[in-house]
Amino acid sequence: MTNSYNGLVHQTFDFPQEGLELKDGYLQFNGLDLKALIDKYGTPLKLTYLPKIGMQINKAKDMFAKAMKKHKYEGEYLYCYCTKSSHFSFVVEEALKHNINLETSYAYDIEIIKKLYEKKKITKDIYIVCNGFKQKGYIRRIAGLLNTGFKNVIPVLDNKEELQAY
Repeated sequence: MTNSYNGLVHQTFDFPQEGLELKDGYLQFNGLDLKALIDKYGTPLKLTYLPKIGMQINKAKDMFAKAMKKHKYEGEYLYCYCTKSSHFSFVVEEALKHNINLETSYAYDIEIIKKLYEKKKITKDIYIVCNGFKQKGYIRRIAGLLNTGFKNVIPVLDNKEELQAY
């Protein structure tokens, strides 16, 4: 067993992973010198690599297409991006460029849906799966989507009383 961070990484993870490599002893992320970024901006440092979003969406779609073909599944697969994974507009809008649908899990997410519609980033035909525990405010906002013409809102019911609210 080694007692270094590098040793810990190699014992814990399959390293290097796609997009990560060591160059001159420093970590590179998709060709970016992380050391230079840390020297300039400090730590902690969070990066969002927008091209990776589309790559991962397409990877998931491809995996499902292959599995569906292999098992002769004739249904349709709709990729839903869960807004709680990142609420940042630039992330959600990047995901939307890849022909996806959306999943919400909280009342605030419905406000994101409304803003995306106002900005013409989505239409009222998009599938919106409404998951998560639904307090009254969340239920009201979901009903609001339904009542304003969103055609493919799918509330995941936690109890039968919710159905009456919709």
